[in-house]
Amino acid sequence: MIQKVSKSAHQAAHRSQQDIRARNQALILSAAEEEFVLQSYRGATMQGIANRAGLPKANIHYYFKNKKNLYKAVLRSIIEEWNDGLVTMTVDSDPKTVIEKFVRTKLKQAFAHPNRHKLFAVEVIGGAPHLHDFMSSTMKDWALDKTQVMKAWYEQGKIGIDDPLQLLILIWATTQRYAEFETEVVGLLGKRTYDAEDEVRAAEFLVPFILKGCGFE
Repeated sequence: MIQKVSKSAHQAAHRSQQDIRARNQALILSAAEEEFVLQSYRGATMQGIANRAGLPKANIHYYFKNKKNLYKAVLRSIIEEWNDGLVTMTVDSDPKTVIEKFVRTKLKQAFAHPNRHKLFAVEVIGGAPHLHDFMSSTMKDWALDKTQVMKAWYEQGKIGIDDPLQLLILIWATTQRYAEFETEVVGLLGKRTYDAEDEVRAAEFLVPFILKGCGFE
């Protein structure tokens, strides 16, 4: 009986440590995201990130070792979150439902976390030096998998797009514009910041526009 209690206590302590680790890593990634956007990769410091996170600098190094590792972790977490919008699509999925969900998801991400798109855009404009391997392997494989499914839809007569890669690029370009060029778009709208109605307005235009381009009424 004593052994069981001890084992249970050990498991609980382990779970608690995992929870603390997960919370700290999420806090650090969020702080780093803001620091990199405002200061750029070159200008950002581990101390600045620690200050934003409200954690000792040693904790930042403990979880991510150095600034380069932390920067890559931020970029990869952003991409993985973005790609989740198309994770479950298969040849048997309903194309209209999948595409509409993806467009709405991308818009939601753009309005909710514009800094993530800005950070990614700056990295890519700079030649993606920290993401080259990831983009030429993992990201490329992801896009190939999705476009193959869409190609199968086209061959089955379910969708009117015969070049699905261009469709992906179009969706990325139209949705992420609201985040990457937030200042420009907000200015054109005659506002200082976005409000809830702006995301709705964008969705009401883009969703039917893209679906119609795909051959859906």
